[in-house]
Amino acid sequence: MVQTVSQTDFKNLNLLKRGKVRDIYDLGDELLMVTTDRISAFDVIMPDPIPGKGKILTQISLFWFKIMKSLLPNHVISGNVDDFPEICSPYTEILRDRSMLVKKAKPLPIECVVRGYISGSGWKDYQTTGSICGIKLPQGLKESDKLSEPLFTPSTKEEIGLHDVNIDFDTVVNKIGRTLAEKVRKLSLAIYEKGANLAYEHGIIIADTKFEFGLFENNLILIDEVLTPDSSRFWPRASYKPNGAQKSFDKQYLRDYLISINWDKKSPGPPLPETVIRNTRTKYLEALTQLTDASYAF
Repeated sequence: MVQTVSQTDFKNLNLLKRGKVRDIYDLGDELLMVTTDRISAFDVIMPDPIPGKGKILTQISLFWFKIMKSLLPNHVISGNVDDFPEICSPYTEILRDRSMLVKKAKPLPIECVVRGYISGSGWKDYQTTGSICGIKLPQGLKESDKLSEPLFTPSTKEEIGLHDVNIDFDTVVNKIGRTLAEKVRKLSLAIYEKGANLAYEHGIIIADTKFEFGLFENNLILIDEVLTPDSSRFWPRASYKPNGAQKSFDKQYLRDYLISINWDKKSPGPPLPETVIRNTRTKYLEALTQLTDASYAF
């Protein structure tokens, strides 16, 4: 039986924030980041969780954080629950495999989106303007085409229930200053390329993704999650065929179901059939096992 955690409520810990997926607790000098099994689509949290999804996402992020350390530091102190402060011990079994003890960084107020292929909102923007985030693209591109080079296409970071808005690079400069803006653009592209190349070797195309950065002791570090099926489009390399939507390892499967039932994309989300829950879990777990060449019991 797979343990399901829709929400945590740790009485003797200070809940700082409840995001779409993560519950974050303030432990003083550090944060406890707990990844629940909640799933969102079109910026709305669904009423039904995906069993074990939080563990899958946490293990994927820990895998990538370790790999990306050569490019820049990150916020992870430990993903091993046995290393956590004593105050967390009553919740050890809930926290195991789905939580990280992290540094208390100040997040930058932007989402750092990188696109290697044209899909999703980028495809919609291209169809209407021929550009994405102010970057002019060649005529004649087809949906899911690989771009000649990855693009940094940032967005705003909105509150739960509101849609992030694509912005151009000048807007990023206005928000965080030119030096920092150029640094996060360069790092976002480098992290994406390193991750996309490794994933490709494991049969996965990472079509696009988003990163979050923060400042810790005046240094830029990588925070939140990295190259997961929640923050990225994962496509099976074997079935990739441009000029249309792709099969996926991510929550596009869930989005497609919600579109098929003509849901209005407003809260609350509709109940999810057992087959959609089960198939979504299978796709997430397949992404983890394929990336890491390991098997997992959750």
